[in-house]
Amino acid sequence: MANHMFAAIDVGSFELEMGIYEMSPKNGMRQIDHLRHVIALGRETYHTGKISYRLVDEMCRVLGDFSRVMKGYKVEAYRAYATSAMREAINNKIILDQIEVQTGIQVRIINNSEQRFLSYKAIAMKAAEFEKIIQKGTAIADVGFGSTQLSLFDKESLVTTQNIIPGVLKIRDILSQIQAAGSMEQSIVEEIIDHELIKFKKLYLRDREIQNLIGIGDSIMIMMRKVTGDSNVNHITREEFNQVYDQLMNMPMAQVEDEFGINEGYAEILIPSAIIYMRILQMTGAEMVWAPGIRLCDGIAAEYAQATRCLRLTHNFDEDILASARNIAKRYRCGNSHILCVEALAVQMFDAMKRHHGLDQRDRLLLRIAAVLYGSGKYISMRNYSQCSYNIVMSTEIIGLSHAERELVANVVLYHASRFDYDKSDIRTAKLTAMLRLAVALDASYRQKLTDCRMGVRGDDLLISTNYEGDLSLEALFVQSGMAFFEEIFGIRPVLKQKRRV
Repeated sequence: MANHMFAAIDVGSFELEMGIYEMSPKNGMRQIDHLRHVIALGRETYHTGKISYRLVDEMCRVLGDFSRVMKGYKVEAYRAYATSAMREAINNKIILDQIEVQTGIQVRIINNSEQRFLSYKAIAMKAAEFEKIIQKGTAIADVGFGSTQLSLFDKESLVTTQNIIPGVLKIRDILSQIQAAGSMEQSIVEEIIDHELIKFKKLYLRDREIQNLIGIGDSIMIMMRKVTGDSNVNHITREEFNQVYDQLMNMPMAQVEDEFGINEGYAEILIPSAIIYMRILQMTGAEMVWAPGIRLCDGIAAEYAQATRCLRLTHNFDEDILASARNIAKRYRCGNSHILCVEALAVQMFDAMKRHHGLDQRDRLLLRIAAVLYGSGKYISMRNYSQCSYNIVMSTEIIGLSHAERELVANVVLYHASRFDYDKSDIRTAKLTAMLRLAVALDASYRQKLTDCRMGVRGDDLLISTNYEGDLSLEALFVQSGMAFFEEIFGIRPVLKQKRRV
């Protein structure tokens, strides 16, 4: 397969960016051009709730230039994503329509979990270093213009990821409403940050040892270059960070521009960014800071390259999504052996019926997440737990899932124990619901009697065979009660078959 050109566009809160990438299955992915234009979308959105037509015109003009650059490079495919500034603007639908009409570029608004997931994929392109670092306790601080995401890794496993702190533009907007001297500004920013970090520490850190901090964002790279003087060096110690931080806090704004080689716009956001990184560093106790120098455009390109098999990422991000779901389940006291059994039965059922359900591997992942979270609502109400589980899923960010996927999972956990609403749901939801219902029925006693079972479709039957010698009356009763819905959806009848030993 020949090399082809791809463009990644980030309609961000502070700037418009486009990366041009050359891709091939043989050579992977290589960035060959990068364009950026500073634009204050976030400042307007976070202050007024909408983006003005003046900025829409400027945005369309820049994106029109991007379109012409893409044609010059003979770009064959592109993806354009918008983040928090566009997401929170009440007139975003009008703006997206104007962009497409004036430039021909279709922009999709992504939610926070999708945005952070793309950042992780960009980090994973530096596979050897990433995998080495997360062997030990690691925090990832993704300091954005709209918000800050803090994630914890422990022995390759994603422990938690939380969107906890306002981004630098929102902090600047707060400060603009307060008349304060420089030292007072620093104190106010620290109070804003600490208010959320203290809660995060109590919930997730406790006795956890964090040795490494991975910093994502422009500000950490600017500070890194100041320390090392070399754009190719991306590691600094905690002591080195402290030194450059102290220098920055004692500089007037004009000197910040000169010393760090940045314009006024970046100088204004560098100080609140540095304070966020410093407070996270102090809270975690990390001794080393790694700034891989990735941008959202890199994550967009990595996602496309992975989908087209031009890039193979060694890190298993599906496991990170599942880890996030399991930590939610643990928070609501439902991460027990029953949940593990239901998940395993649901996966086995999905695989046994792959020729009959027409679903893909992404649906398999969503079924596993639904199996993990279906009982979370029992922490709130034993009687109406499926509705409570729905509310928990809809109210909780799950890294890597779009809003539509999270809504699908929420509906599956709702309908597994309540009447299925055909008017409000699609066939995909119905299929996953039918499989989850049956998986839950197969462990109705909560005693994991069918852990050795085998499943296979024979004619119009899904045979579930087990060597279990004890009583399966309860499981058989629950399978019988859910049989009609399963058969209606798939045209296949579940049959529980207990083998008798002579």
